[in-house]
Order: sequence, then C-alpha cells, then structure tokens
Amino acid sequence: MSIIVKNISKSYGQVKALDDISLEVRPGELFGLIGPDGAGKTTLFRILTTLLLPNEGTASVNGFDIVKDYKSIRNNVGYMPGRFSLYQDLTVEENLRFFATIFGTTIKENYDLIRDIYVQIEPFKNRRAGRLSGGMKQKLALSCALIHKPKVLFLDEPTTGVDPVSRKEFWEMLKRLQKQNITIFVSTPYMDEAELCDKIALITDGKILQINTPEAIKASFPKKIYKVRSSETFKLIQDLGTYNKTHSAYPFGEYIHFTSTQSDFQPSELIDYLKANKHNQIEVLETNATIEDTFMELSK
Repeated sequence: MSIIVKNISKSYGQVKALDDISLEVRPGELFGLIGPDGAGKTTLFRILTTLLLPNEGTASVNGFDIVKDYKSIRNNVGYMPGRFSLYQDLTVEENLRFFATIFGTTIKENYDLIRDIYVQIEPFKNRRAGRLSGGMKQKLALSCALIHKPKVLFLDEPTTGVDPVSRKEFWEMLKRLQKQNITIFVSTPYMDEAELCDKIALITDGKILQINTPEAIKASFPKKIYKVRSSETFKLIQDLGTYNKTHSAYPFGEYIHFTSTQSDFQPSELIDYLKANKHNQIEVLETNATIEDTFMELSK
C-alpha cells in the first residue's frame, strides 16, 4: 500500500478533529477524501505529510512511518495545501526554480512530468505569483509539488474557489499524472469530483462514513429515491418537510430528492398529497442515487 492509516485520532482541546480513522490507498490509485468544511480532511493530510502528530494511531506513506521516518516522507511526497502558499512576490519561474533547488533537482530534469501543466502557465513565467488568476495559481502550485517527481501526491481541496473550466482542466491533469504511476490522494467538498476518483472515503465530523468505489457507494443507497418538482419550489420543500411519509427531502438542482419511510410507497400517494396542497406542474420520477444522496443518508 502507498498509504496506510490505522486508528488515527487527533484533538484540539475538546474538539476531536479525527476520530479513529483507518484507510488504505493502493499504489497508483486516485483516492478521494470527500466531505464538507470542518470534516477533518486537512488535519489528516497534515498528519500524513508529517506537519502534525496524531494523538493516537499509526500511519505510513510508501512504507515510511509518519513519526520515525518523517524526513524520508518529505523527500518522497508532494503536498499542495488548500491555501495558496507559494511566494507571491516571486515570479512563476522563480517559484519553480526555488522548489526544484530545495529538492536538489532542476526544472529541466523533471520537465516531462510537468510539461502539460507548465505550457499553460509558461506565457506568464515572468509574472509574480500573487498576480495570477485562481486557476493559474493552482497550476503553478501543482507544478511546484511535482517538480521533484514525488511518489505520492497530496492535494488538499485543490479546486476550491476555482472556475468550472479550470476545475475540469485540473482533473484532466490529475488523470494524466496517474498514468505516470503517481499515487494521488485528493480531498474535496465537491461531490461531483468524487465521481472522478478510483476510490473514495466519505468523512464528516472526523469520522469515516464509508469507503468504496463511487459506483459501489451509490449502489449501497438503501431506499428508492424520487426526484420531485412543482411550480412552487419553496412551498414544495416546506410541504415535503411536513409530509408524514417523508424520510428525507433535499434540494438537488431544480428538483427535490425525496425518500419515503415506507418500503411499499407509491409515487401516486405523493402526487395526491401535493395536489391537495395546491401544487401545480407536479413531477415525481424515480431516479438513481448520487454520492451526495448517500452522504446525506449516512450523515443522518
């Protein structure tokens, strides 16, 4: 395994950031840690990159213990924190050269690894990093994290605050990097990005809810789920909240995803209820569960 985490716990005073976390990431895998802000994602990443010590438990990265072998881990991993942390008063090229020098390499030596990314930021190589757009900052940060050719790449919410086009381009770059036998461990609050991972762990309040492939997690949803729509969305949410057969009802785009407390529930029952509450243009259709649906169900 590239990453092995066993029973890791971490507290900040009375707040338990991680509560008995265990997971494994295989070599060459694109593994996603999926959860909202405050779930414990950054704390786990900082422990695995030897920036924090856990209160309990053990972990290893590429066979190196996070406590005993911290120097070896730092030489073998790339880490891109959630907050842009490069030198904003240095240019793009100066940042790259600086990080390459730290690891005893050169831009030229590992250029093949970052070429697809660097060609997009090369036109701005003389611009100071602090003046780059959000998407360009992320590409520069990724290039700096890769410049020493790490065996494991940690990316903490790399696309937060980035425009949709740059998000798409970023994940395409990760897929190309994966083909170069780099293990990628990425955290994100975006459920749609979870679909792009080989395997994911759902986390909230410092606890792992489930670990599996995206397909298996969606297939594990325990109930029939319906997408519901009417001409008055806000009233629809309110009325579903007071319906005596509602198990869950969450906004999902232009629809409400609805599940019932009854296993033999019929959509016609809900349609009759909504008509009685003066709803028009009613639509109730069975649909497939998403990762977000599963996450919400497990979080209840």
